[in-house]
Amino acid sequence: MMKSQVALLYVLIIMSGGLAQSLKPRRSVFFSDVNLKLFKEPDFDSLSSLLVREDIGLLFIGARGKVIMLRLDDITEKTGETEWTVSSEDKSKCKMKGGSIEHCDNYITMMHTRVDGKILVCGTKAFDPNCTLLMVYKGNVTMENINDKGRWKVPSNPEEKFASMLDGSDLYTAASTKPHGQKVLFQRHGENSMKNEEELFLSSKPNMISIHLAELSKSSEDHEDDNVILFFIENSFEDPRQLQVSRVARVCKSDIGGRSILRNKWTSYLEVSVDCPFGDIGSPSLLQDIFFLRDENNLMNSIFYATFTLNTEPSSTCNQTAVCAYKLSDIRQVFKGNYMATTSSGHWQKYTGEFRSPYPQSCINDEMRQSNIRTSRDFEDIVHRFAKHHPLMEGAVKPITGRPLLVRSAAQFSRIVVDKVTSLDGQQHNVMFISNNSGWLQKAVWSGDDGGRIIEELQLFQDPQPIRFLQLSSRSGQLYSATRTAVAQLSVRDCSRYTSCADCLTARDPYCGWDRLRGLCAAVAGASNLSMIQNLTDGDVGICPNSHWSKIIDIHTTVDVAQFLPCSPDTNLPISWSFSGNILEPGPRHILLSQGLVLTPSFTDEGLYTCETVEVVKGREHRMAVILYNIKVSEGGGNWFQAIIIYILACVCVLCVMFIIYVCWKQKARNLVGSSSESDDTTDLTGSSSKSDDTTVAVRVMIPLQPELKTEPCHCGNSGPKNQDNSSGSGTDKTKSTGRKRGQNLLFKTDL
Repeated sequence: MMKSQVALLYVLIIMSGGLAQSLKPRRSVFFSDVNLKLFKEPDFDSLSSLLVREDIGLLFIGARGKVIMLRLDDITEKTGETEWTVSSEDKSKCKMKGGSIEHCDNYITMMHTRVDGKILVCGTKAFDPNCTLLMVYKGNVTMENINDKGRWKVPSNPEEKFASMLDGSDLYTAASTKPHGQKVLFQRHGENSMKNEEELFLSSKPNMISIHLAELSKSSEDHEDDNVILFFIENSFEDPRQLQVSRVARVCKSDIGGRSILRNKWTSYLEVSVDCPFGDIGSPSLLQDIFFLRDENNLMNSIFYATFTLNTEPSSTCNQTAVCAYKLSDIRQVFKGNYMATTSSGHWQKYTGEFRSPYPQSCINDEMRQSNIRTSRDFEDIVHRFAKHHPLMEGAVKPITGRPLLVRSAAQFSRIVVDKVTSLDGQQHNVMFISNNSGWLQKAVWSGDDGGRIIEELQLFQDPQPIRFLQLSSRSGQLYSATRTAVAQLSVRDCSRYTSCADCLTARDPYCGWDRLRGLCAAVAGASNLSMIQNLTDGDVGICPNSHWSKIIDIHTTVDVAQFLPCSPDTNLPISWSFSGNILEPGPRHILLSQGLVLTPSFTDEGLYTCETVEVVKGREHRMAVILYNIKVSEGGGNWFQAIIIYILACVCVLCVMFIIYVCWKQKARNLVGSSSESDDTTDLTGSSSKSDDTTVAVRVMIPLQPELKTEPCHCGNSGPKNQDNSSGSGTDKTKSTGRKRGQNLLFKTDL
């Protein structure tokens, strides 16, 4: 009997050895337990754009050959659909250009809301991009019959990345202008159309990320013209190795080009590298997405939140990924630094020559206006000639903390949005929502006191797939995410997963607080301090109402017979065990695992065993009971019923093993008929089995295992927590389950 118990302990110890503690989300919520809404149709497999319209309560989805309208408060309700397809003749022409059957359709890749409420829509139109307008009136959507060529606005290939921004009547785009991305332009379409010098991106093969407007004219002391800021990745043209590097570029909104040099081209274009230091030295961190969080009180304090990865392969699941943040004022300061210039040998180095005042590529400000320089055409040609050959600045933009806010070694971060949340004490907190390429969403915050932490991660899509779009409606507190095949709606103010006051407060979720009147964790938005408590500083649970733990499980066990006591908290926090009020230390009779406790008791081990989660917040330790066991120990001979059951089970297992060996022997003998030497080998094999003193059998034991979400070191394979539910999504609300993780089968061997 003891041999089997020792074997069990050996297997459990091996399993727990690979589950080392590391930085991870506080809680992981699997698909079946996330309270969300899903939209999915049978032929819906090519979502290519997403637009939130809070003013009319609609979510617009751009797909292949159509635009779909969903209710913003419940995306399972489809309100309309308008088709925009291509003719068979257009498809034939597309194939002649080298397009595939799949790509020779009309993918709606861009949607922007105009000032008049109409929606500018652009599609690939069988490798001949086109744009039109959608009009929304009393819930009805119609498409204007116009023919606006979009070749210079969106790429012909729906797989190519591009960036766009609509500012009033001006459309800014950064996209390839030829079918296979041979030529990339950063342009402004409108009354004063502009583009970059064509040689700028000729050899750097840029990958455009996003475009943003910084309205400096409203906040800067010298009333500098507004800046248009572009983030992208390109091959470093100043590095002989041509490594990819992350960049940020800037042009002035009022730039209208030069008089003769750079006519109808940007005269204010400057670019600089963006640094996010993590991973191995020398490994470039590559931009994936940007979110611009504006500070309404001081625009200079506005922050760009960015996701990065060290791997260029989007399908990889085993590379570090990070989030860095950059202040607008820091970016602006770098663009006032030193220029880079090329030498006669073609190398780039710091520019040490002279140039006239005002500073080349500067945006118009009050000082220039006093000197009668009111537009870019008022600069002398020598200034524009310098700008043409000096687009690169020295150095790099550094993150505000000097390091990333978050670093993980899991599925790569893809999209990011940030919500500004006001807590009960009136303080504002920036909550980050970060998607990855396996269908999961991270909810995280960062503070200067304890750094970045992931409050929870949510599995939004059952099948592992990249989340391609992420948009937030701060007004309603709804988050919308989309893959190529489905759209999910999630309430960011859902606090129902915190089941106790202690759990609610120690999570330090800016959205949530404990409602003392209703006795539950609820959203603090609009709540009163009289009925709600919240502590985001240190998660002190001393202000919680008194609560008593009543769930005690009685366990009757036998002396020297190992007993497994499972403990599966609904968080990823480490667990600790106490015995009769004292912390339990590991020993020969107490094997502590991340999933529970293996107890091999003596009579002195009778008593109360408590499993608790342990969470340290700013030096203060918080312990919360998960489950209690009242252990009662009896003599080994007294438990005759258990012995009989184990004996019968062992006999059955021995018979099963003998039967399997017999079947295998028969199959082997049948395959080796006619070969005497091989027949002898078979006889030796079966004979050796019969000579064994002990028979090895397989026994299946159910042990509840808490999923471990490791970040260091990285192990390739699964990119996130293993999905333990096989339920399928639908277009309706999913019923919320208990949240308790299921057990897993453990197969081990024992000698009988």
